Amino acid sequence: MSNMLPVLDSGLAKYLRDIRAIPLLEADEEYMLAKRWIEHEDTDAAHRLVTSHLRLVAKIASGYRHYGLPLSELIAEGNIGLMRAVKKFDPEKGFRLATYAMWWIKASLNEFVLNSWSLVKMGTLAAQKKLFFNLRRVKARLQLLDSGDLAPEHVRLIAQELAVSEGDVVAMNRRMAGRDASLNIPVGEGAAELQDLLPDESDSQEAVLARREELGKGRVLIARALEGLNEREREVFTARRLTDDPPTLEELGERYGVSRERIRQIEAKAFEKVQAVVKAGFRPAALPSPA
Repeated sequence: MSNMLPVLDSGLAKYLRDIRAIPLLEADEEYMLAKRWIEHEDTDAAHRLVTSHLRLVAKIASGYRHYGLPLSELIAEGNIGLMRAVKKFDPEKGFRLATYAMWWIKASLNEFVLNSWSLVKMGTLAAQKKLFFNLRRVKARLQLLDSGDLAPEHVRLIAQELAVSEGDVVAMNRRMAGRDASLNIPVGEGAAELQDLLPDESDSQEAVLARREELGKGRVLIARALEGLNEREREVFTARRLTDDPPTLEELGERYGVSRERIRQIEAKAFEKVQAVVKAGFRPAALPSPA
Protein backbone atom coordinates (compact mmCIF):
# COMPACT_ATOMS: atom_id res chain seq x y z
CA MET A 1 0.00 0.00 0.00
CA SER A 2 2.58 2.48 -1.10
CA ASN A 3 0.13 4.96 -2.60
CA MET A 4 -0.37 8.10 -0.55
CA LEU A 5 -3.68 8.58 1.26
CA PRO A 6 -5.30 11.99 1.71
CA VAL A 7 -3.38 13.62 4.56
CA LEU A 8 -4.73 15.17 7.75
CA ASP A 9 -1.72 17.49 8.09
CA SER A 10 -3.25 19.91 5.58
CA GLY A 11 -6.21 20.49 7.88
CA LEU A 12 -9.21 18.50 9.02
CA ALA A 13 -11.76 20.46 6.99
CA LYS A 14 -9.78 19.98 3.75
CA TYR A 15 -9.26 16.29 4.51
CA LEU A 16 -12.99 15.75 4.98
CA ARG A 17 -13.71 17.54 1.70
CA ASP A 18 -11.10 15.44 -0.08
CA ILE A 19 -12.42 12.08 1.10
CA ARG A 20 -16.01 13.03 0.25
CA ALA A 21 -14.85 13.50 -3.34
CA ILE A 22 -13.55 9.91 -3.58
CA PRO A 23 -16.16 7.74 -5.35
CA LEU A 24 -17.61 4.67 -3.64
CA LEU A 25 -17.14 1.24 -5.20
CA GLU A 26 -19.82 -0.94 -6.72
CA ALA A 27 -19.98 -4.50 -5.37
CA ASP A 28 -18.46 -6.08 -8.48
CA GLU A 29 -15.65 -3.53 -8.61
CA GLU A 30 -14.86 -4.05 -4.94
CA TYR A 31 -14.78 -7.81 -5.49
CA MET A 32 -12.32 -7.57 -8.37
CA LEU A 33 -10.02 -5.14 -6.53
CA ALA A 34 -9.95 -7.42 -3.49
CA LYS A 35 -9.09 -10.41 -5.70
CA ARG A 36 -6.27 -8.44 -7.33
CA TRP A 37 -4.85 -7.61 -3.91
CA ILE A 38 -5.09 -11.19 -2.63
CA GLU A 39 -3.82 -12.92 -5.75
CA HIS A 40 -1.28 -10.40 -7.05
CA GLU A 41 -0.59 -8.09 -4.07
CA ASP A 42 -1.63 -5.22 -6.32
CA THR A 43 -1.00 -2.13 -4.18
CA ASP A 44 -3.06 0.07 -6.52
CA ALA A 45 -6.06 -2.18 -5.88
CA ALA A 46 -5.47 -2.06 -2.12
CA HIS A 47 -5.14 1.73 -2.27
CA ARG A 48 -8.51 2.07 -4.00
CA LEU A 49 -10.15 -0.23 -1.44
CA VAL A 50 -8.76 1.89 1.40
CA THR A 51 -9.52 5.33 -0.04
CA SER A 52 -13.06 4.40 -1.02
CA HIS A 53 -13.80 3.64 2.65
CA LEU A 54 -12.16 6.67 4.31
CA ARG A 55 -15.60 8.24 4.70
CA LEU A 56 -16.65 5.21 6.73
CA VAL A 57 -13.71 5.76 9.08
CA ALA A 58 -14.56 9.45 9.53
CA LYS A 59 -18.17 8.59 10.31
CA ILE A 60 -17.24 5.96 12.90
CA ALA A 61 -14.50 8.15 14.41
CA SER A 62 -16.93 11.05 14.87
CA GLY A 63 -18.94 8.77 17.15
CA TYR A 64 -15.95 8.65 19.52
CA ARG A 65 -15.41 12.40 19.81
CA HIS A 66 -17.27 12.58 23.13
CA TYR A 67 -14.21 11.02 24.77
CA GLY A 68 -12.47 14.38 24.43
CA LEU A 69 -9.84 13.26 21.92
CA PRO A 70 -8.98 15.21 18.74
CA LEU A 71 -11.10 14.06 15.81
CA SER A 72 -8.03 14.09 13.55
CA GLU A 73 -6.27 11.59 15.83
CA LEU A 74 -9.35 9.38 16.00
CA ILE A 75 -9.57 9.35 12.20
CA ALA A 76 -5.87 8.51 11.90
CA GLU A 77 -6.27 5.54 14.25
CA GLY A 78 -9.40 4.41 12.46
CA ASN A 79 -7.53 4.50 9.15
CA ILE A 80 -4.99 2.07 10.61
CA GLY A 81 -7.81 -0.32 11.42
CA LEU A 82 -9.18 0.07 7.89
CA MET A 83 -5.82 -0.82 6.33
CA ARG A 84 -5.59 -3.91 8.53
CA ALA A 85 -9.08 -4.91 7.39
CA VAL A 86 -8.18 -4.53 3.71
CA LYS A 87 -5.11 -6.74 4.18
CA LYS A 88 -7.24 -9.52 5.68
CA PHE A 89 -10.44 -9.05 3.65
CA ASP A 90 -11.66 -12.08 1.68
CA PRO A 91 -14.41 -11.21 -0.83
CA GLU A 92 -15.32 -14.88 -1.12
CA LYS A 93 -16.85 -14.79 2.35
CA GLY A 94 -19.94 -13.11 0.90
CA PHE A 95 -19.83 -9.81 2.78
CA ARG A 96 -18.95 -6.28 1.64
CA LEU A 97 -15.70 -4.71 2.82
CA ALA A 98 -17.54 -2.01 4.77
CA THR A 99 -19.24 -4.64 6.93
CA TYR A 100 -15.94 -6.40 7.64
CA ALA A 101 -13.86 -3.25 8.08
CA MET A 102 -16.24 -1.72 10.60
CA TRP A 103 -15.09 -4.14 13.31
CA TRP A 104 -11.39 -3.50 12.63
CA ILE A 105 -11.93 0.26 12.67
CA LYS A 106 -13.81 0.13 15.96
CA ALA A 107 -11.18 -2.18 17.48
CA SER A 108 -8.42 0.32 16.64
CA LEU A 109 -10.46 3.21 18.02
CA ASN A 110 -11.37 1.33 21.19
CA GLU A 111 -7.72 0.52 21.85
CA PHE A 112 -6.67 4.11 21.14
CA VAL A 113 -9.30 5.55 23.48
CA LEU A 114 -8.39 3.13 26.27
CA ASN A 115 -4.68 3.91 25.94
CA SER A 116 -5.32 7.65 25.77
CA TRP A 117 -7.43 7.62 28.89
CA SER A 118 -4.72 5.76 30.87
CA LEU A 119 -7.26 3.51 32.53
CA VAL A 120 -4.59 1.26 34.03
CA LYS A 121 -6.48 -1.66 35.59
CA MET A 122 -9.90 -0.18 34.83
CA GLY A 123 -9.43 -1.06 31.16
CA THR A 124 -7.86 -4.49 31.35
CA LEU A 125 -10.81 -6.80 32.00
CA ALA A 126 -13.51 -7.46 29.43
CA ALA A 127 -16.29 -6.42 31.82
CA GLN A 128 -14.49 -3.18 32.69
CA LYS A 129 -13.89 -2.34 29.02
CA LYS A 130 -17.59 -2.94 28.43
CA LEU A 131 -18.35 -0.57 31.30
CA PHE A 132 -16.12 2.14 29.83
CA PHE A 133 -17.70 2.03 26.38
CA ASN A 134 -21.31 1.46 27.51
CA LEU A 135 -21.60 3.73 30.55
CA ARG A 136 -22.53 6.77 28.45
CA ARG A 137 -25.13 4.78 26.51
CA VAL A 138 -26.85 3.57 29.67
CA LYS A 139 -26.68 7.02 31.28
CA ALA A 140 -28.18 8.59 28.17
CA ARG A 141 -31.13 6.22 28.31
CA LEU A 142 -31.61 7.15 31.97
CA GLN A 143 -31.13 10.86 31.09
CA LEU A 144 -28.15 11.13 33.45
CA LEU A 145 -25.38 12.48 31.18
CA ASP A 146 -24.98 15.77 33.06
CA SER A 147 -25.88 14.49 36.50
CA GLY A 148 -22.42 14.42 38.15
CA ASP A 149 -22.19 11.66 40.76
CA LEU A 150 -24.82 8.98 40.27
CA ALA A 151 -27.57 8.28 42.79
CA PRO A 152 -27.28 4.87 44.53
CA GLU A 153 -30.31 3.50 42.69
CA HIS A 154 -28.82 4.46 39.33
CA VAL A 155 -25.46 2.94 40.26
CA ARG A 156 -27.25 -0.29 41.14
CA LEU A 157 -29.20 -0.38 37.86
CA ILE A 158 -26.10 0.26 35.72
CA ALA A 159 -24.01 -2.29 37.62
CA GLN A 160 -26.66 -4.96 37.11
CA GLU A 161 -27.09 -4.22 33.39
CA LEU A 162 -23.36 -4.19 32.62
CA ALA A 163 -22.44 -7.01 35.03
CA VAL A 164 -19.85 -5.04 37.00
CA SER A 165 -19.57 -3.97 40.63
CA GLU A 166 -21.23 -0.81 41.91
CA GLY A 167 -17.81 0.43 42.97
CA ASP A 168 -16.55 0.13 39.40
CA VAL A 169 -19.53 2.13 38.14
CA VAL A 170 -18.88 4.95 40.61
CA ALA A 171 -15.14 5.01 39.88
CA MET A 172 -15.57 4.94 36.11
CA ASN A 173 -18.24 7.66 36.16
CA ARG A 174 -15.96 9.96 38.14
CA ARG A 175 -13.00 9.16 35.89
CA MET A 176 -15.01 10.06 32.81
CA ALA A 177 -16.52 13.22 34.31
CA GLY A 178 -15.49 16.41 32.62
CA ARG A 179 -13.87 14.76 29.59
CA ASP A 180 -16.73 15.29 27.10
CA ALA A 181 -15.76 17.76 24.40
CA SER A 182 -18.23 20.48 23.51
CA LEU A 183 -19.07 20.76 19.81
CA ASN A 184 -18.85 24.54 20.23
CA ILE A 185 -15.13 24.54 20.99
CA PRO A 186 -13.39 27.13 18.73
CA VAL A 187 -11.03 25.61 16.17
CA GLY A 188 -8.09 27.55 14.73
CA GLU A 189 -7.93 31.33 14.59
CA GLY A 190 -11.22 31.91 12.80
CA ALA A 191 -14.80 31.68 13.98
CA ALA A 192 -15.13 27.97 13.10
CA GLU A 193 -16.28 25.56 15.79
CA LEU A 194 -15.68 21.83 16.10
CA GLN A 195 -19.19 21.04 14.87
CA ASP A 196 -18.40 22.90 11.62
CA LEU A 197 -15.65 20.40 10.83
CA LEU A 198 -17.65 17.21 11.34
CA PRO A 199 -18.16 15.31 8.08
CA ASP A 200 -21.43 15.53 6.19
CA GLU A 201 -22.19 11.84 5.91
CA SER A 202 -25.55 12.17 4.19
CA ASP A 203 -25.58 9.80 1.23
CA SER A 204 -27.17 10.27 -2.13
CA GLN A 205 -30.65 8.85 -2.67
CA GLU A 206 -29.17 6.21 -4.98
CA ALA A 207 -26.66 5.10 -2.33
CA VAL A 208 -29.37 4.95 0.34
CA LEU A 209 -31.62 2.83 -1.85
CA ALA A 210 -28.76 0.53 -2.87
CA ARG A 211 -27.69 0.02 0.73
CA ARG A 212 -31.26 -0.61 1.81
CA GLU A 213 -31.68 -3.18 -0.93
CA GLU A 214 -28.43 -4.93 0.00
CA LEU A 215 -29.31 -4.91 3.69
CA GLY A 216 -32.71 -6.38 2.95
CA LYS A 217 -31.16 -9.11 0.84
CA GLY A 218 -28.68 -9.91 3.58
CA ARG A 219 -31.45 -10.26 6.17
CA VAL A 220 -33.40 -12.58 3.90
CA LEU A 221 -30.32 -14.75 3.32
CA ILE A 222 -29.45 -14.93 7.01
CA ALA A 223 -33.05 -15.80 7.91
CA ARG A 224 -33.00 -18.52 5.24
CA ALA A 225 -29.69 -19.83 6.57
CA LEU A 226 -30.97 -19.93 10.16
CA GLU A 227 -33.86 -22.12 9.04
CA GLY A 228 -31.31 -24.73 7.97
CA LEU A 229 -29.75 -24.97 11.45
CA ASN A 230 -30.90 -27.26 14.20
CA GLU A 231 -32.31 -25.68 17.35
CA ARG A 232 -29.07 -25.62 19.35
CA GLU A 233 -26.99 -24.34 16.42
CA ARG A 234 -29.53 -21.58 15.80
CA GLU A 235 -29.57 -20.52 19.46
CA VAL A 236 -25.79 -20.52 19.81
CA PHE A 237 -25.22 -18.71 16.51
CA THR A 238 -27.84 -16.07 17.34
CA ALA A 239 -26.42 -15.51 20.82
CA ARG A 240 -22.79 -15.32 19.69
CA ARG A 241 -23.10 -13.55 16.33
CA LEU A 242 -26.37 -11.61 16.20
CA THR A 243 -26.57 -9.85 19.57
CA ASP A 244 -24.98 -6.60 20.76
CA ASP A 245 -23.67 -8.18 23.97
CA PRO A 246 -22.78 -11.81 23.13
CA PRO A 247 -22.35 -14.26 26.01
CA THR A 248 -19.01 -16.00 26.49
CA LEU A 249 -18.38 -19.60 25.50
CA GLU A 250 -18.24 -20.46 29.20
CA GLU A 251 -21.65 -18.89 29.85
CA LEU A 252 -23.26 -20.80 26.99
CA GLY A 253 -21.54 -24.01 28.09
CA GLU A 254 -23.08 -23.67 31.53
CA ARG A 255 -26.49 -22.93 30.00
CA TYR A 256 -26.47 -26.09 27.87
CA GLY A 257 -24.49 -28.29 30.22
CA VAL A 258 -21.57 -28.83 27.83
CA SER A 259 -17.94 -27.76 27.63
CA ARG A 260 -16.60 -24.46 26.32
CA GLU A 261 -14.96 -26.32 23.45
CA ARG A 262 -18.24 -27.96 22.47
CA ILE A 263 -19.94 -24.56 22.24
CA ARG A 264 -17.07 -23.32 20.08
CA GLN A 265 -17.54 -26.30 17.75
CA ILE A 266 -21.29 -25.71 17.50
CA GLU A 267 -20.74 -22.02 16.74
CA ALA A 268 -18.12 -22.79 14.08
CA LYS A 269 -20.33 -25.37 12.38
CA ALA A 270 -23.34 -23.04 12.42
CA PHE A 271 -21.24 -20.18 11.05
CA GLU A 272 -20.03 -22.34 8.16
CA LYS A 273 -23.61 -23.20 7.24
CA VAL A 274 -24.80 -19.59 7.41
CA GLN A 275 -21.74 -18.40 5.54
CA ALA A 276 -22.35 -20.84 2.71
CA VAL A 277 -25.90 -19.60 2.19
CA VAL A 278 -24.97 -15.90 2.36
CA LYS A 279 -21.90 -16.40 0.18
CA ALA A 280 -23.96 -18.12 -2.52
CA GLY A 281 -26.57 -15.35 -2.41
CA PHE A 282 -24.06 -12.50 -2.77
CA ARG A 283 -21.56 -14.08 -5.16
CA PRO A 284 -21.08 -11.82 -8.19
CA ALA A 285 -22.16 -13.46 -11.41
CA ALA A 286 -20.11 -13.69 -14.63
CA LEU A 287 -17.16 -11.67 -13.34
CA PRO A 288 -14.12 -11.49 -15.63
CA SER A 289 -10.86 -13.05 -14.45
CA PRO A 290 -8.41 -10.59 -12.87
CA ALA A 291 -5.73 -9.26 -15.19
